[in-house]
Amino acid sequence: MSKITPDEAALKKNFLKQRQSLPLNLKIEMSKRRIREFYEHFDGKVFVSFSGGKDSTVLLHLVRSEFPDVEAVFVDTGLEYPEIKQFVKSCKNETIIRPELQFNKVIENYGYPVISKEVADTIEQSRKVLARNDGTTTVRLSKLNGTLKDKNGNPSIYNCSRWKFLLDAPFKISNKCCEIMKKRPFRKFEKETGKKGFIATMASESRLRTNVYLKNGCNSFNSKNPYSMPLGFWTEQDILEYILIYNIPYSSIYGEIKKDKKGKLYTTREQRTGCMFCMFGCHLEKFPNRFERMKESHPKQYDYCINQLGCDKVLDFIGVKY
Repeated sequence: MSKITPDEAALKKNFLKQRQSLPLNLKIEMSKRRIREFYEHFDGKVFVSFSGGKDSTVLLHLVRSEFPDVEAVFVDTGLEYPEIKQFVKSCKNETIIRPELQFNKVIENYGYPVISKEVADTIEQSRKVLARNDGTTTVRLSKLNGTLKDKNGNPSIYNCSRWKFLLDAPFKISNKCCEIMKKRPFRKFEKETGKKGFIATMASESRLRTNVYLKNGCNSFNSKNPYSMPLGFWTEQDILEYILIYNIPYSSIYGEIKKDKKGKLYTTREQRTGCMFCMFGCHLEKFPNRFERMKESHPKQYDYCINQLGCDKVLDFIGVKY
């Protein structure tokens, strides 16, 4: 696919915002249309990438409302909340796959996931350049020095000079955890079965996912690894509202779904339920953060994370309490 111009990018962003502001009933119909298109394009050889979280729970319900026999595939990384695993096992027609490396080996061989995927990758690659000591420079080093420019010559939004101190961290840093523990098992499953996946990612979750949606839309038919993200233009509020409307069972790790004084829906326990020991974004969380909550709710997992995986030294270095 050719690169889009700045004007085209602006139009796509406005189009995405318009879609995100639509009422839920219209979003449901649009998503079902994308699901049918993807299903038919691949002659029903599809599956749902099912994490057991609330987003993929809504996706599974939506897909099976059209095609009840679609398989749900769960990657057991060993990093999920016990409540998530329990919920996954309660679902019908689910297949469990596993990564080749466990998390302790991933951080030993590659490094810890800290701050964000972009920052972790920038640190890892910049360290390799500095270790060569051959005078070469990279875009990543420019990011750390705050000198990366956009097309208009202004400082780029991708600069991450505030994290330059991580170059001196006494531990490895990498963004490869998700690639090794989740993406590779799914690609192996796809290769072995010939099936293509529905995934529950939403553009609203991050800048990176927004860019992916703007590039490919909901259905990516022609990419190297075709996929469908029919919830791409949904929001967190849409997910919670859908669960309430259709009374869908979901993992107890989220607690109850309630409304605050402004009418915004929220969950009374965990808000997000990715890998328990992941440190992406933990520096942005208010008290109690994910590790402080884990200490109270899952002391066994907390002890393993802090005292055996060595996450204490990482959290200390980036100034996150635990």
